[in-house]
Amino acid sequence: MKKIYFASDFHLGTPGKEESRSRERRIVRWLNSIQDDCGELFLMGDVFDFWFEYEKVIPKGFARLQGKLAEMSDSGIKIWFFKGNHDMWVRSYFTEELGMEIVSDELVIERGGKKFYLHHGDGLGPGDRKYKLLRKIFRSPLCQWLFARVHPNLGIGVANAWSQHSRAAGAKEEVYEGAAREWLAIYASEILQQQHIDYFVFGHRHLPLDLQLRPGSRYVNTGEWLMYQSYAVFDGTDLKLCFFESAKRPGWMQGGQDQLVADPAG
Repeated sequence: MKKIYFASDFHLGTPGKEESRSRERRIVRWLNSIQDDCGELFLMGDVFDFWFEYEKVIPKGFARLQGKLAEMSDSGIKIWFFKGNHDMWVRSYFTEELGMEIVSDELVIERGGKKFYLHHGDGLGPGDRKYKLLRKIFRSPLCQWLFARVHPNLGIGVANAWSQHSRAAGAKEEVYEGAAREWLAIYASEILQQQHIDYFVFGHRHLPLDLQLRPGSRYVNTGEWLMYQSYAVFDGTDLKLCFFESAKRPGWMQGGQDQLVADPAG
């Protein structure tokens, strides 16, 4: 089988036009490098720092990435686009123009005899009740209908200005503080009480992670592209965390350790 690639948190559009354009070119170089052996591509959310589709208007920019994705889709590569907390207002444009499959929440699939649980990662696990409430509001049809009544010049302009205060704009390096504080590892362990999953793949955390939850089950976070340029690849046998054009590694890998052992219960 051809390889399956997972990447998330490009946050195109922040912190400024030049930085975003440089990152977009790097992403396209990465897509060029994987195209020949790629069977499926999973974009795990927050591809854009802000995205809203009006009925006949989309945000300006990102033409290089869209063109490359269209080329890959036309060549027969299946592309999945997960809604993140920054680009949750994706609607039908990418399906109609680029042939991508849009995923709103979790997706459970089986590939190469392995079971995958896929989600951007926002709104999962314990805590963060304020965001979970806001997520329901922002995703509601009424909220989207109301925002669509705002002229694009104002609506997108205000949203782009607000994104300058986002976590991605600050590019703060995330730190691994142990599995007991990793809310996505806790969430994955709860799912494992109900069913076996070989690989949990999330984004959102902005920290590349490879945690063994129990024998035969791992949680892999795809990280982000502001510092790490990290992604995951499944070759039909194993899922591996990789880095593109970047020597930077998260702190837990500095000692040469390839994998962390999680114990979310304690």
